[in-house]
Amino acid sequence: MSPTRRVVVVLVGLAVAALVVPPGLVAVAVVALVSATAVDASVARRRPAIAVDVPAVLARGVPAPLAVTASAPPGTAVTLEVRQPLTPDLAVAPALGIGRIEGTVTGLRRGRHRLPGPAARATGPLGLGRWDHRHPAATEVAVYPDLPAARKLAISVRQGRFADQGRLTRGPLGLGTDFESVREYSPDDDIRQVNWRATARLARPMSNQYRVDQDRDVVCVVDTGRLMAAPLPGGATRLDAALDAVAAVAMVADEVGDRCGTLAFGADVRRRTSPRRRGGRAVVDVLFDLEPEPVESDYDLAFRRVGGGKRALVIVFTDLLDEGAARPLVEAVPVLARRHAVVVASASDPDLADMVAGPMSTPLDAYAASVAAEVLEARTRVAHQLARAGAQVVEAAPARLGAACVSTYLTLKSRARL
Repeated sequence: MSPTRRVVVVLVGLAVAALVVPPGLVAVAVVALVSATAVDASVARRRPAIAVDVPAVLARGVPAPLAVTASAPPGTAVTLEVRQPLTPDLAVAPALGIGRIEGTVTGLRRGRHRLPGPAARATGPLGLGRWDHRHPAATEVAVYPDLPAARKLAISVRQGRFADQGRLTRGPLGLGTDFESVREYSPDDDIRQVNWRATARLARPMSNQYRVDQDRDVVCVVDTGRLMAAPLPGGATRLDAALDAVAAVAMVADEVGDRCGTLAFGADVRRRTSPRRRGGRAVVDVLFDLEPEPVESDYDLAFRRVGGGKRALVIVFTDLLDEGAARPLVEAVPVLARRHAVVVASASDPDLADMVAGPMSTPLDAYAASVAAEVLEARTRVAHQLARAGAQVVEAAPARLGAACVSTYLTLKSRARL
């Protein structure tokens, strides 16, 4: 219980009035004020009903609706001020309201988090006394990778609107595809796709439509070692960018009828799920709360766990730092490349390119540009070594890594490389 500002103002007024009013009268007024404050606070002491409506699953960096409502007990006329406590991993805006908060909550960090119970400050009908009430229960919230962006990519693939580089939106021509139908020729069709008999019979260009093979295996191998803890612009880590891309690949695999699985590793295998139909959500559920470990990643161990079994597309999400750090990765890639189609995916750092291309007005700028150029050249050399070892390298900005991996996946699929 605590008095309001109104009580303080009245007390100051009575103190000033004591200079001209008989002290006994002022004392009576003070006793009346204290009594009124106590009665007002007793009314505010009755616990209000507090309800919190928040999604159980959030996507990192994507605002979701949040509603906090405080209802006064029946028969009481109190004013309720609602406040939602904040945490470092969850952002709430706005965090304060009268009787109700209608705002958004944003997950800033993947994993399982607790949203503290809101507090309600009840002020009595006279505005003299107030009482603070706390909702005793915290709300469990799971923050996943960026699923809305992954679903958007999957929908664009389903509707034939995915136009990232390398994507064939119509009948693929690779081995292992089945003829489906004959349709009107489109300017972006390959010449080998033209059906010459139908073209001669109908006197207009016609093309064969092919059906892409399904039930191929896609395995997302995620490095969770120390290199993946490196920060990227915007506050995310390389592991955050990798898991956003994994979610995109998994959702697209569900959409095109392939089986998707995953393996996460550091010094040892941390999480694993075998490829399965409609396995995209299972992949995300297994990986969403992983955090980087301060250990050296054992690529050879992880790749040998994947190496046996049916031929698959194996996408390795890691960081291409320098030749020394990447040597274990380069040496381990042939373990996979002998049997599988291997893609090594890494998020690039836009700041490095900006340092090289930006103006150099001071010696410090020139030095930073020189270091950035050396880092970029080292990454390029590592990419060439991986290509010679049998892997295809995909490097893109963090926001585009998912689309780049999906483009490579669909291109390899259309060419019957899986």
